[in-house]
Amino acid sequence: MRVIPITDLSPEGLADYSRLTDVGLRKVSEPAGGLYIAESSKVIERAIAAGHRPRSVLLLKQWLEPLWTLLEPFDIPVYVGESRLLETLTGFNLHRGALASMHRPELPSVTDLLVGARRVVVLEDIVDHTNVGAIFRSVAALGADAVLVTPRCADPLYRRSVRVSMGCVLQVPWTRLPEWPEGGELLRSAGFDLAALALSPDAVTLDAYAKRAPEKLALMFGSEGDGLSAAALEQADTVVTIPMGNGVDSLNVAATSAVVLWALR
Repeated sequence: MRVIPITDLSPEGLADYSRLTDVGLRKVSEPAGGLYIAESSKVIERAIAAGHRPRSVLLLKQWLEPLWTLLEPFDIPVYVGESRLLETLTGFNLHRGALASMHRPELPSVTDLLVGARRVVVLEDIVDHTNVGAIFRSVAALGADAVLVTPRCADPLYRRSVRVSMGCVLQVPWTRLPEWPEGGELLRSAGFDLAALALSPDAVTLDAYAKRAPEKLALMFGSEGDGLSAAALEQADTVVTIPMGNGVDSLNVAATSAVVLWALR
């Protein structure tokens, strides 16, 4: 660890942290550069515990001592500065004290991810990073084994997803499906039943389904606006719904995932 006090924004290594509020820049710099941003000491700790390698760290002076033991083994720059300077750099108040630029781990194949799994969550084209992060947190808390995301689903390692999940996206096994809904055949060939969470006249209620849930189960959750696509519904062995009252037709997708995973725990 090389502690580098900063009084201006000239060090080249600070480029990883610049203009973090610029969505377009982050989409280019993080996936293409093989990086993601971990925010807060807890998330950085979980990332390192998961075997992810930091490239550098940016933190407020008062967070240097609490993170010293965690960061000391790494030969990386640790930039230390005052709050106003770091806010100028990142575009927001660094109230969680620390950011780390992390190397993205190589994603496993779908086949490797499914080995030994019994409960799998499939996220189809969910575009809200908050929802993605919240679903990963529910997966970690309520016992699913892995998450598969479709090609157009939001990035689980996007800074907001990581933060909302409290770092759970770093400990839950996940990967991207190469194609969808054709990727459903990979699940079926691995012995999984596919359950679609959707509104349908012939849907089975969640409480009834939980009583006879198959041993190997893939739960499919769809996008925020339209829900699961017609093609995904055609792949499903069963359509499952959560009974609603008071004229409400459905829950937010993140809330739905929590209810479903709890019922099938």
